[in-house]
Amino acid sequence: MNLLDHNRRMARNNLWSNDRLYRAVLQLKLGEFEAERTSFFPSIKATLNHILAVDHLYLDFLEEGGVGAAVFDDFVPFDDAASLAVAQADFDRRLVAFCDALSADDLDRRVITDRREDGMIPERIGDILAHVFLHDIHHRGQVHAMLSGTSVKPPQLDEFLLDYDLKLRQVEIKRLGL
Repeated sequence: MNLLDHNRRMARNNLWSNDRLYRAVLQLKLGEFEAERTSFFPSIKATLNHILAVDHLYLDFLEEGGVGAAVFDDFVPFDDAASLAVAQADFDRRLVAFCDALSADDLDRRVITDRREDGMIPERIGDILAHVFLHDIHHRGQVHAMLSGTSVKPPQLDEFLLDYDLKLRQVEIKRLGL
């Protein structure tokens, strides 16, 4: 497998993992989504909104949308899990499409990232994608841990890449069109 294929698989993993996580979140009892919890962000709601806001920021950089840091500033957090789940799935599909359109040479191509007072920093597309995937995994892990303190069992999120696990994700892969 080459790095381009790896990034495409990671984009699909992002869609799959978020889908699994949101299916759990959508089962929470009233008040659990926004309830204060111990984590980097104070709730499941805040953490999931943060993931999506940062996703939009980096996709603007990757697509060279030109909005820059304002994408993050202008992000309006979602109040309900259902709307947030739809918005995250829409983003994840855009990221899959972006990765599918890349060539191997694109991974080394630099795009400008708006770092506000630190300036406009050129970064490699491959490095930005790696950062997005790590960022999302990091914060999904926090949501996973927070779910442990709710009425909903946290879902398994590491059954995507191995052939051995295919039987455990087959229905979702088909439903998501992956």
